[in-house]
Amino acid sequence: MRFSPTEIDGVVIVDAEPRSDERGAFARLHCPDTFAAAGSAFAPAQTSLSRNPTAGTLRGLHYQPAPHAETKLVRAVRGRIFDVAVDLRPASPTHRRWTATELSAENLRALLIPEGVAHGFLTLEPDTDVLYQISPAYRPGHEAGVRWDDPAFGVAWPTAPILISARDAGYPDYRG
Repeated sequence: MRFSPTEIDGVVIVDAEPRSDERGAFARLHCPDTFAAAGSAFAPAQTSLSRNPTAGTLRGLHYQPAPHAETKLVRAVRGRIFDVAVDLRPASPTHRRWTATELSAENLRALLIPEGVAHGFLTLEPDTDVLYQISPAYRPGHEAGVRWDDPAFGVAWPTAPILISARDAGYPDYRG
């Protein structure tokens, strides 16, 4: 695996390095020891799947505040997404900044999103499945979010969403 830091501390692009032969390919997608050696210790407690039949579906921007803050490793296992991380940590030098990358089943890329960073994505094609590995396990009732188009962040989404939940569209302006 290759680990590439982004401009936001702790947000890391993780690229698989598949090995191919006449049978096809094999790629390691997560190993706690490899992540720790790269300075991004992460041992997931939960794995979840988001199924998205419609291109242009937007989910996010979500996070869980302390004491139930989560670290997430996100990857598209079918289809493609524009994946976004927004730094909500008030003491961070990149507070309110965002980064994004395209994740796809083809590129085998993942995005590691640390505690205190909101996450969201926009599907770029129909029938897109997104795999989340999360630590600690999700705690219902403690979720939070910021609006996907909040001018406090200025995320440059590649297109406007076609499908978004009322909850995600209705988050108030960020005040942090």
